[in-house]
Amino acid sequence: MMKALVVVAHGSRREASNEEVRELVARLDESAGGSFAVVCAAFLELAEPSIPDAIVDVIDQGAGHVTVLPYFLSAGRHVATDIPAEIDKALVRRPGVEIHLAGYAGSSKAMLPLLLNLAKS
Repeated sequence: MMKALVVVAHGSRREASNEEVRELVARLDESAGGSFAVVCAAFLELAEPSIPDAIVDVIDQGAGHVTVLPYFLSAGRHVATDIPAEIDKALVRRPGVEIHLAGYAGSSKAMLPLLLNLAKS
């Protein structure tokens, strides 16, 4: 079964910030070692593609399993409520596909060493 990864960021009015996310996702795709056939960025608001559009796009490319990875630091309203609601919108458009909502970036145990490394640099 073809797997896809959709990395979700908030989105910004500042296009350079959105492009920074897209570039990060491209590097993630390169380092994923083929774990996902398709890796793309999506945005909750203020930028394209939207979460449902990105999910539908990877499904239309053949993905039967989609992992949605929130690129957020805390479990605020966007992570707890908004992103799941956007996933539900995609499921209405493409029912029957397995969609997994991964943990948000800030919940990773790798965050503590990362922050310490940044502080020391």
